[in-house]
Formats: sequence, C-alpha cells, structure tokens
Amino acid sequence: MSLWNTAHPWLRELVSYEPGKPIEDVARELGLKPEEIIKLASNENPLGPSPKALDAMRAMLERSHFYPDGGGYYLREGIAAKLGLKRENVILGCGSNEVIEFIGKAFLNPGDEIVCARHAFVVYKLMATLFGATTVEVPDPGFAHDLDAMAAAITPRTREVFIANPNNPTGTLLSQTEIDRFMDKVPEHVVVVFDEAYYEFLENPPDTLKFVREGRNVVVLRTFSKIQGLANLRIGYGLAKPDLIDVLQKTRQPFNANGIAQAGALAGLADDDHQRKTRELTIIGRDHMQREFAALGLEFVPSFANFILVRVGDGKAVFQALLRKGIIVRDMTSYALPEWIRVSIGTAAQNARFLDELRQLPDLAIAASAR
Repeated sequence: MSLWNTAHPWLRELVSYEPGKPIEDVARELGLKPEEIIKLASNENPLGPSPKALDAMRAMLERSHFYPDGGGYYLREGIAAKLGLKRENVILGCGSNEVIEFIGKAFLNPGDEIVCARHAFVVYKLMATLFGATTVEVPDPGFAHDLDAMAAAITPRTREVFIANPNNPTGTLLSQTEIDRFMDKVPEHVVVVFDEAYYEFLENPPDTLKFVREGRNVVVLRTFSKIQGLANLRIGYGLAKPDLIDVLQKTRQPFNANGIAQAGALAGLADDDHQRKTRELTIIGRDHMQREFAALGLEFVPSFANFILVRVGDGKAVFQALLRKGIIVRDMTSYALPEWIRVSIGTAAQNARFLDELRQLPDLAIAASAR
C-alpha cells in the first residue's frame, strides 16, 4: 500500500522549495573550480559576515559540546534593545522561514485561507499547503502589492495575510501611507505578517513596528541572512505583541536556534559599520546594474532590495548559459515568470563579470525586441 493513502492528501500538491544552486554543485557538475564561480542567485552578502560576528562564532565553537541557550535570552535582549522593544516581543527562528512555519502551526487548519500577492515569496504558499490551507493569490500590477485588492480578498476563512516589503522576488516597496490604509481595513481575526528580510537595505523604511507597539495582530519578520551575511547559520526572528509571541513559542522545537548562530548574530547586530558598508555597496551596485540593463534595452523592475528582477527572454536558457560560464543567477520559472531572471548584487568585480557575460548572450536581442 502506498504511503500516500495515509498521508495528508494536501501534501500531494506540495512542491518543494527550490533554492539558488550552490557553488559546490555547479563545480562538481560542470567541472569548474569553486573559486572561479560567482553566485548571484540567493541575495547573499558578498562581503560575508561582520568581523565581529566571526570572532564571536570562533569563541563559541569552544562551547560546541553544550546545548545552546534554548530561550535565546541575550540575542532576544539585543534585538529588543536595538528596536526599542522588550525581549517578550521577540521570537528566534532557524531563519525567518521557521517563524513563518510557527505562524502556520499556530493558526492554520485545513480549509483556512491565507492571502498574498501573486508574485510573492513562494514559501508562504508552501507553508499554507503544508497545513491544508488555501492560498489566495492577489494580482500585483507592476509587480507591486495591491493592498486594496488584498484587503478585499479577506474573508471569514482568512487567517493570515503576508506582505513582503521590499518584496522578493520583485524588489518593489510599499509606502507608509499604503500600509496604514491597509491596516485600517484588516479585521481582528487576521494575523498580518510583514516580511522584512531586506529592511536594512532601505534608506527611509516604513514603520511596521508601530503596529506591534499598538498591540495589533501583526508579526514582523527579519533575518540575519541578508545584510548580516549569516545565511549559512539560519538565524532569523519575529517581532509581535507578547501574547502573540507566547502562542508562537508553543510551536517551537527546543534549541531551534543554535549557539554559534546566536553568538554571531548578537555580535553582528552591534556592527553598524559592516551594515553601512554592505548597504552602500548594494546601492551603488544596484544603480549601476539598472543603468546597464536600461542601456541593453532590457526590461527590469526598479528594486529597493539587494537584487533585481530582469526580463531576458528565455529565463531558463539564460540561466543555463550563464551557469556554464560559472555565474549562478536565479531562473524565475517557479514564480511563473519564465522570461525573467533574478540577479543578486555582488561586489563591483562580480557585477562587471556578470554584465560582460550577459552582453555576449545572443538571446538578449529576443528579450529587448519583445518589449
């Protein structure tokens, strides 16, 4: 008898998340040297972690035989102090993705609904499917969230609304006015999740923490994977009112945030200089990349994050052609955007190499003429 006869039926429809291709896989499959490969696929920090974070992690290695602080006391205190909140407002996750799972465990049952934008982070839909819930995808004209339409899509069955700001994979940004107008329409039975993985790249970010301070049913997600350069450690966090955090804590596995990650995150949190350098590198590289795309006649979505969504004709073919050159970008077929790729902002040298190889691809003429 097949195990599918006893497994949850909605798992049949679940499509596993497809991450950016690792450097090691490309080296092995194509016979390339790892040091010759550049990865611009997963929105990682090309500068790496803060030197202070590296020192803290090396010191914590000496304590690898001990279990980590299961409650994440010092990291939660550090996050709260930096943001003007209390430790009771903070929950740690194995990446902010795990906090999305906590929210699903806490509030989703078969037959419930979540609402998100059509071209939003695919994990929202994956998590909803995992718990037997339905995802209502709202059209996003211009690849930007239509918050009025998302508010109109809320029904008595809606339990969660996900808003990524800036949005992944499009890089678009919502204003404070749009967010405030939306929040005025949200009924009490809905938890609104603001996914702010790229928050630190913004020069004038909207304030969603005010809803936490007001005691609204809001969870703000942030991560150490992006500007902090700690993606390999899988450490993120959620911010919410204390009683909502209490609910989410009940869904968490013991020791879900490892001690080395906690040490690195706490030290990196205090390194404002490293974050400033990363932000400046990103903004300069992003502006340059967008100018070059415009010069090539390629359509792109103006971005507020550390990546750009660009239309290249046959996204999968361009992805494969660049891969053979040792450059990893992201094919957007899984987001129903087969003509597009997403490219992360790297160092100046990495960006230049990507653009040089891109210019040499003959299929770019197809993309430019299709505009």
